[in-house]
Amino acid sequence: MTTQALTAASFEQTLLDNDIVLVDFWASWCGPCRTFGPIFEKASATHPDLVFGKVDTEAEQSLAASAHITSIPTLMAFREGILVFSQPGALPAASLEQVITGIRKLDMDDIRTQIAESQAAASQAGESQAGESQTASATP
Repeated sequence: MTTQALTAASFEQTLLDNDIVLVDFWASWCGPCRTFGPIFEKASATHPDLVFGKVDTEAEQSLAASAHITSIPTLMAFREGILVFSQPGALPAASLEQVITGIRKLDMDDIRTQIAESQAAASQAGESQAGESQTASATP
């Protein structure tokens, strides 16, 4: 499979419809992006079962902003709709293969458990902070 252009309109549905999606955030004027582009394209041919998407950060500025892209190229990988990898910089081919291998090996049940625990802890921390501020404001 070759890479496909992703837009704000297609991004979320692409993540939901596919098990593993790798996304290259890039721009035509970016030298490291031009170096990484052929590596990403070759990997897409080697792994036809994965989706390889490209987001042109110039054309899709709102999508890049919502993904908190501050440096390009940035590679993001999603598994079952969950962001599991994000790293700026042009990866060499061997490193990209390591990332792909690692993503394939992830225990997604464990990942979902970790996310749920993290959200529960954040929720509890927020509740205790809210309680502290109510107590503080009630003190003369």
